[in-house]
Amino acid sequence: MATESAGVDLPAIVTLLGAAVVAVPLFKRAGLGSVLGYLAAGLAIGPFGLGLFSDPMAILHVAELGVVMFLFIIGLEMQPSRLWAMRRDIFGLGLVQVLVCMALLSLVGLGLGYPFAPSLVAGTGFVLTSTAIVMQMLEERGDLSAPKGQRIVSILLLEDLAIVPLLALVAFLAPGAADVTLADRALGIGMGLAAIAVLILAGRYLINPVFSVLAGAKAREVMTAAALLIVLGAALWMQLGGLSAAMGAFLAGVLLSESTYRHQLEADVEPFRGLLLGLFFLAVGMALDLSVVAANWRLILISVVALTALKMLAIYSVARLFRASHREAVERLVLMAQGGEFAFVLYAAALSVGLINAEENATLTAVIIISMVMTPLFVLAHDRLMPKPLAATDGLPMPEDDGASVLLIGFGRFGQVVSQPLFASGYKVSIIDIDTEMIATATGMGFKVYFGDGTRLDILHAAGATHARAIIICIDNQGAATRIAHLLRDECPLIPVFARSFDRRHSIDLIKAGVEVPIRETYESALLLGGNLLRHFGLEEERVSETLNDVRLRDADRFALQLAGDIYSGRDLLRVDAGLAVENSG
Repeated sequence: MATESAGVDLPAIVTLLGAAVVAVPLFKRAGLGSVLGYLAAGLAIGPFGLGLFSDPMAILHVAELGVVMFLFIIGLEMQPSRLWAMRRDIFGLGLVQVLVCMALLSLVGLGLGYPFAPSLVAGTGFVLTSTAIVMQMLEERGDLSAPKGQRIVSILLLEDLAIVPLLALVAFLAPGAADVTLADRALGIGMGLAAIAVLILAGRYLINPVFSVLAGAKAREVMTAAALLIVLGAALWMQLGGLSAAMGAFLAGVLLSESTYRHQLEADVEPFRGLLLGLFFLAVGMALDLSVVAANWRLILISVVALTALKMLAIYSVARLFRASHREAVERLVLMAQGGEFAFVLYAAALSVGLINAEENATLTAVIIISMVMTPLFVLAHDRLMPKPLAATDGLPMPEDDGASVLLIGFGRFGQVVSQPLFASGYKVSIIDIDTEMIATATGMGFKVYFGDGTRLDILHAAGATHARAIIICIDNQGAATRIAHLLRDECPLIPVFARSFDRRHSIDLIKAGVEVPIRETYESALLLGGNLLRHFGLEEERVSETLNDVRLRDADRFALQLAGDIYSGRDLLRVDAGLAVENSG
């Protein structure tokens, strides 16, 4: 599209957004999923549809940042201890699947009469599953945290790691590769390891102090810029070290998974991740060159069928070898049968060193894209033929819920006291607070408190509000507490919300906002002080208890009356509160 305004191609932006807004809801309503909607929209507006875009690869290069940010978000959910627990699946299951698929898929090129090196590269590119498509579908299906979903994530991680030795393999197979010395290869490996070491040190010792300074400045846009800087900086650093940008973003996420600012980072990056990932799928749809498909349709058809069938066979066999159930093995092969975005990188490298020519590169790219387009259809067919059972545990215990039992918002003097019986009873508590000094103090006391503004819906989502068993609002800002209660009522109405209130008026506002139990911050402590005075004056313990209970009952009756009709003004409420003590003292 050529029309521009002030240097910004507004028609192109409007077209991309419009295509997504129209296509995705229609495809989701039809049960075909959002991924197929994006792919179809991209094909429709691309050079081989309506022709509104002429260079889809330029958009694809930008949109690959969506994959990078997606892996960063996944990394934030993967604490090092959890990643270590997955090591058998990553380096056992993942490695075996990659090697078996490479061996089988290379046979397709050999069978079609191509030399060994191009056949190996072509088959290896198809081995690399689309992380973007599979992760998006796991998320939509709610399987990302299930054991079967975690095993797929492990395989995807190994495939992302494998891009580095596979690129080295391409360089080794290239004409003239014998000129590359052992010292050159050792230097490349050393640079990669050095890049990882620097990133680990920066994540451990540098990022938290920097974010502490930025949070103290209370400039939200700077925090967002810093979050993007971390993701893209880590990706660029790993690229400079000869590794995968997506792997760099994932590693940065893992390093920050236990950071105080984890929820803030996730909330800031999430909107960009969603937009860029959608743009990635649009660009993939646009990049499907129908002229290449038309000119080589027999070769492409044979390649897609043979590569997909052999990859499915390899995935199923490896899954069963590692004792997966038949249902899980079938679901895995359906989700992972396609080629992935890293195949484009591998084929481009093979083209640059002369292993394949331009026409072969275009043909292989078309094969990958068609396989991507077919994946949502495979999943749809699978779900129709093998509907999900009511209890989809497949004989395996479900993992411990990573979401907190309780989300506590505000860790001041009130929140700290509230948390103590919860911790003492063994409940898992996720705590967010916006006061950096309080966070530093709590961290020094051994508490894990995350930085986050509870009045932001994205922060509440990142902190696990929609998965919590209960939420407690303990902040001392009345207006902010009421706003949080309104957000929670609209977003997660089935989760009970408890709150600290300032007075009776604030309690009424909180109940109207959906809070189940508001507790006035000084009420019970004042009653206890009154009870101690009665004991000092010589009243028996039984009489003291009866008096305090009578005060509570009278207060509850008045509160119910006020809540039902809200018949008192603010001044009347203060008068009623003051009158309680007078009435009961007589």
